[in-house]
Amino acid sequence: MTPASKRACAILAFAGSIALATATAAAPETASAQANPCARFSWNIERERALFATSPQALAAGRDAASGTQLVIDQLYELQLAPQSQTSMALTPGKKSAAEGAYAGLARLRIQQAGSYRISLNQPAWIDLADEGRMIDSADFQGRPGCAAPHKIVQYSLPGGHEFVLQLSAALDPRIRITITRVP
Repeated sequence: MTPASKRACAILAFAGSIALATATAAAPETASAQANPCARFSWNIERERALFATSPQALAAGRDAASGTQLVIDQLYELQLAPQSQTSMALTPGKKSAAEGAYAGLARLRIQQAGSYRISLNQPAWIDLADEGRMIDSADFQGRPGCAAPHKIVQYSLPGGHEFVLQLSAALDPRIRITITRVP
């Protein structure tokens, strides 16, 4: 074997060992994401995960917009919902049909500073946000089956200095955990 072919073999062997080391280092991360469904969100949700690890403040959700409880950002709540058939929504929910026996509730949210905000839930439910009689379109959303801390996140771009009506509907459980966070 010539010196040039020895060098080529050494370079190929070195490149192969780097590829193997890279694949081995990435394997635990992939296995971790498969084992933990909460690791599959494509956004950085460290703030939401930290809030879901705290004890929630228990409150009753309103049965109409006027009785909606006031929520603040960066706090975990556990809202007691009512049967959806006994709840009067501010606007028709975006999800037109709800399962028999679904639960719903309303809350109020005052946003002082304009920006992107996330509403996170621990279970499947429909989230609507209303402002001055009209629905606010979501900017994006994600959900992960098997993850309850959080299960679903809906992101909105919101103007500052407004009070919004938050409508939760089509929930299968009468208690729902919720947090609102500002996107950094």
